[in-house]
Amino acid sequence: MNLSGAISDAGDFVWEQLVLIWGEIKAFKVPLIAQILNIAVLICFVMTTLLFVEWVYMGVVITVVKLFRRTPEKRFKWQPLEEDAELGNASFPRVLVQIPMYNEKEVYKLSIGAVCGLSWPSDRIIVQVLDDSTDPTIKEMVEMECQKWASSGINIKYEIRDNRYGYKAGALSEGLKHSYVRECDYVVIFDADFQPEPDFLRRTIPFLVHNPDLALVQARWEFVNADECLMTRMQEMSLNFHFTVEQEVGSSAYAFFSFNGTAGVWRIAAIDEAGGWNHRTTVEDMDLAVRASLKGWKFLYLASLRVKSELPSTFKALRFQQHRWSCGPANLFRKMFVEILRNKNVNFWKKIYIIYSFFFVRKVIAHVGTFVFYCVILPATCLVPDVDVPKWGTVYIPSIVTILNIVATPRSFHLLAFWILFENVMAVHRAKATFAGLLGIGRVNEWVVTEKLGEAPKLKAATEAPTKPRFKITERMYFLELAMGVYLLICGSYDLVFGKRQYCWYVLLQAIAFFIAGFGYVGTFVPSS
Repeated sequence: MNLSGAISDAGDFVWEQLVLIWGEIKAFKVPLIAQILNIAVLICFVMTTLLFVEWVYMGVVITVVKLFRRTPEKRFKWQPLEEDAELGNASFPRVLVQIPMYNEKEVYKLSIGAVCGLSWPSDRIIVQVLDDSTDPTIKEMVEMECQKWASSGINIKYEIRDNRYGYKAGALSEGLKHSYVRECDYVVIFDADFQPEPDFLRRTIPFLVHNPDLALVQARWEFVNADECLMTRMQEMSLNFHFTVEQEVGSSAYAFFSFNGTAGVWRIAAIDEAGGWNHRTTVEDMDLAVRASLKGWKFLYLASLRVKSELPSTFKALRFQQHRWSCGPANLFRKMFVEILRNKNVNFWKKIYIIYSFFFVRKVIAHVGTFVFYCVILPATCLVPDVDVPKWGTVYIPSIVTILNIVATPRSFHLLAFWILFENVMAVHRAKATFAGLLGIGRVNEWVVTEKLGEAPKLKAATEAPTKPRFKITERMYFLELAMGVYLLICGSYDLVFGKRQYCWYVLLQAIAFFIAGFGYVGTFVPSS
């Protein structure tokens, strides 16, 4: 017998044994497994319903805002700031602009240049570059860039620390301790890849000047590399919903939303009253926003003001970012739940909004529910035909939620199927991070700065001849995604061969998506416009 025949016989034997074992399990254990799965499906449907109600509620609020044109100028006083004949530039408040960075070799010039080009009296603005870089070459480059702008008359300060204690929160906090900051009333924060337009301060500061109960004015992010690959398009779709719907709903209905960590202007007095920056979680921006809100401060979101920024263009960078964005809120919810309940500065309904809508549904249920139902329970039902999964909970309600998500990015409607599969892949990391945050375990305090490439990919493509990339396959393999792909492939294949074939194709498509992610090819596909 040749080798191929021996392998074939061995494969047939293994398959027969697996079928035999599964037959015995079905005979004795399936009724119990079916009951457990039925309970799990019911719980998942409850979570799906909570999401559905929340998304419909946000849709109603946005519709009312648009129909009645409840613009920021109608809800808050706004008048342009102009130079006074007697006071001169003194009629403009002093503003501090902070740019925290960490080894930002590819983008540091973009943010520094854009900030130094802001339209504001030169004697009423201080630019503060907070460089936590550990690479001495990059440090030297950033310092030289600051010196270049200083020589042209810009009041720019280059600040470094001996350590990275507190990461970004620590750098921002240290930056506020300098003596020259005492003269400033407001602080603006831009991450190293953000490029504000020259009129940014003239459109935001007047809201804070004329509304003393306003603590924060947040601008919207705009993505310069959204068309780089399919992965960046998927990110754009998700983030556009966040800015178009979630932030607008919070701002219009409760004057509360999460500070996005950048492209926002804070009243320094509000930061001080809230207790300053805190690094107890990986979402220092959200932490400060919640604490300031509990002190009675109001926030304003300006959807019409957009600031250019960069999306993660590698799957590795995206995984780290999503871990931080999912773990941090869950961990903060765990630490602030009792504090929010006991707070006496805000009314009952705002507490409900912060605890239930903002934290529980959007930061916990949205991540955990998606992963558990679509990546675990629904595929498992393919192995147990006795479990009935109604289509209203798997097709109709999720379809409405999905459409509400995609409305914010109509140009990508034709990519809807890819977005669904992409979100399911990312749900694994978000759910894992959410559990870590809720339980305070694992990588709960891990802070990895999101890699930014700036113009490097374009310059490289323009100057170098295309070459076939060389890498070891193990360097770009992600075993969690591969394991999920194997699980989904088994479930889908079994349903296709032996089951009711109700969800087998959906599960098999998910398996393909996980394999693509597992082998590191997510960021290699370029979508059609």
